[in-house]
Amino acid sequence: MAKMYHKEKSIQIKSSASALYNNLSVLRIAPRCLTYFTVVHANVVNMVSASWDGLNYSHRQLQSKEGNVATSSSLIMQAAWCVLPSRDLLVLTSQKGIQMYESDGSIMVYWHALDTPETPTAQAVFARGIAAVRDKYICVGVSSGSVLVFDVPSKGSNITLSEVLEEHTEPITDMASECSGSMECIADLVSADDSGTLCVWKSGGDFQLLNKIPGFDTSCSSVKLWKGTVIAGYGTGQIRLYEGVTGILHAEVNAHARWIYSLDIAPFTGLLLSAAEDSLVRVWHLTISPETNNVEIEHLYNECVTDSQICGAKFCDGDGYAFAVTGYDLSEIIRYTQA
Repeated sequence: MAKMYHKEKSIQIKSSASALYNNLSVLRIAPRCLTYFTVVHANVVNMVSASWDGLNYSHRQLQSKEGNVATSSSLIMQAAWCVLPSRDLLVLTSQKGIQMYESDGSIMVYWHALDTPETPTAQAVFARGIAAVRDKYICVGVSSGSVLVFDVPSKGSNITLSEVLEEHTEPITDMASECSGSMECIADLVSADDSGTLCVWKSGGDFQLLNKIPGFDTSCSSVKLWKGTVIAGYGTGQIRLYEGVTGILHAEVNAHARWIYSLDIAPFTGLLLSAAEDSLVRVWHLTISPETNNVEIEHLYNECVTDSQICGAKFCDGDGYAFAVTGYDLSEIIRYTQA
């Protein structure tokens, strides 16, 4: 197998990565030749801004909050940038609520408290699964199985909870919006839960459920939506490709020996990244067969990140020219670029 990628200099982070699904988010800011990275550690988000020439790094740490309280011990479950046409926001989800920041982490523009039961229950309460949808929506999943839809104005902090989607019965694990930029795709959003159930949605004033793809009692830890195809990674180490609207299974791959923690897609090239507890990061290529219009998957490359339980993997650009990886207890972001 040709050596597609080579390892670059790692980026140090202030505290190590927690063992959470999809524990890495990347935002590329081309006009300023910068890339932002976030990695969650317990109740803190490590944020690094890295210049493309590799000479300048700046660090910021965001704490989990509870409303106006300065800091909270509540664990953060995920941090992800939401890119909307008019603005980019950094969204943090925790055991207490949802925090939305300006993209550089400087100002918190919105706080949404989760409904916590008066008396402690066996069921943990948290928010997890973050996706920006179409022009103005940010969707966030909750441990009850609800999906919260926020309506985000083009500027300012007048963010409102516009709808709650009640279709899942297990905690939401991940969510993704259509990333190809194609306006022809009917489906805008896919949500996944701990039982592996996938819900495919069309956004709008009222979100519409297009399809519900049953799970197999195994958690779907990471999900993507590309050209109408749902790409789902599971605790079994499998990746499945479904046609979103019909739920037809196009491909099933035994991709990893252990639990998949992260999937990502480079929308312009159809490269797919998968990363798991088995220390492997794999790169696949998705193509749409002209004859059948079905999506096909081909394995291109793998990289072993020795002795690390990988918890985050993301492409750093839309072509898949570079990707970054985080591992449980590692205080660095490891980067690879095409050779």
